[in-house]
Amino acid sequence: MPGFTLTTTVDAPYEQTVAAVREELSAVGFGVLTEIDLAATLKAKLDVDIAPKIILGACRPPLAHKALEADPRVAALLPCNVVVSDAGGGTTLVEAMDPDVMPEFTGTDELKDVATEARELLSRMLTAVSER
Repeated sequence: MPGFTLTTTVDAPYEQTVAAVREELSAVGFGVLTEIDLAATLKAKLDVDIAPKIILGACRPPLAHKALEADPRVAALLPCNVVVSDAGGGTTLVEAMDPDVMPEFTGTDELKDVATEARELLSRMLTAVSER
């Protein structure tokens, strides 16, 4: 499986981009359920320094419900993770797991419509963040 993320590079600082991602996720109907600050976690647990990186666990309940109805195992792939990483030089990388992975990975064709809708919404979010 060569590509499993939707990606954009933003010409804006990390903190500004994190805020923009949150706003644009909300604009397309996603809420942030979980948040993992990877840099802080790795520093606290391993005393390792990495560039700022956060995982936002985004969810749009109607889509999650449809996906779970099609295949309850898909819960292992939820929520939709959106990763924001400081790429240096005032740029930020934003990646989201490509929902098209769900039907491919599970072999459940009934997930295709849900994946298509989720992919379109996440792509819209990435475009909006990159155009700010």
